[in-house]
Amino acid sequence: MSAGSVAVVVAEEIGIPSWDLYELSIPFTVFGKPQPDLSDHWYDLRLCATGEREGGAGPFGLALRTPYGLEGLAGADTVIVTSVPDACVDEGRALPPGLTDALRDAHAAGARMVSLCTGAFALAEAGLLDGRRATAHWMHTAQLAARYPKVTVDDSVLYVDDGDVLTSAGLTAGVDLCLHLVRRDLGAHVANQLARRMVVPAHRPGGQAQFIDLSVPETDDTGLGPVLDWARARLDRPLTVDDLARRAAMSPRTFYRRLQAATGTTPLQWLLNQRLARAQSLLESTDLPVERIGELSGLGTANNLRHHFLKQVGVSPGDYRRSFFSAGAGQARVSSRASSAARTSAGSARTV
Repeated sequence: MSAGSVAVVVAEEIGIPSWDLYELSIPFTVFGKPQPDLSDHWYDLRLCATGEREGGAGPFGLALRTPYGLEGLAGADTVIVTSVPDACVDEGRALPPGLTDALRDAHAAGARMVSLCTGAFALAEAGLLDGRRATAHWMHTAQLAARYPKVTVDDSVLYVDDGDVLTSAGLTAGVDLCLHLVRRDLGAHVANQLARRMVVPAHRPGGQAQFIDLSVPETDDTGLGPVLDWARARLDRPLTVDDLARRAAMSPRTFYRRLQAATGTTPLQWLLNQRLARAQSLLESTDLPVERIGELSGLGTANNLRHHFLKQVGVSPGDYRRSFFSAGAGQARVSSRASSAARTSAGSARTV
């Protein structure tokens, strides 16, 4: 049994540039290798080329060989466009023949559509981003916005989850989005363990800034790591910005500025993200009542926990647990298409 089929589109006709090769490797790393000790169900990955399945070698001597063409998108649960040729972005060259039609057909058939970096140009050309908020690598967002005025382009975030259509910034932000998909499908436990194996952060919220402006002097963040670890160990207690600043031996204003510069989010939003992650883990791995999970995560009453879950995750704690809890093993399990409702919102940062 599979967690779903993932069709990865390779839109390069000849070879793959170095940056695009990096992004192409991300879905292979996340979805391509079964992880039977984490979940009984994993993904069925297929690589689909837009042109000849045996392309010529690119500038780095890499030949492209794929078992599928664009027909491989048919029936896929998730379609990922990792990039499009540079000429399509910079010079306005047409996308490979048949690509936009194949993307529209896949979306109409119910596939979840995903882009990494310049792959957003393909989704936009197919009309799948019209009326939606989307992102891409910050170097290309101005071009995306100018070429597709019906798209609300946000150049400040790592990724945007709009339910059945998701877009990410370039390079490492693609890792964040792919792990976010695993979190939606298989739960926080599986996503966190997979991230640990990949030696990457377990969860960077989509609303985190993709680019921190370092035109101001870089700050010394040696005091942040210990205080954030200290806070994670005390999520069941009331914590304020003043508490964190005092622990870091900084003024509240300095602490606020340094944390935002380092993470792209505010101290209160960082705390909320940590509390929600703790609640998700407890819902997946224990049968504790919701009231107790609210206390242990620091979200307070059961009503407050439900409020934040509905607002940020999109489902109630009870529905989340039914999707991901496995009695006895305490291990996340997929729950078919129903698990797609249990998604972490990747919208703009909110404070509590």
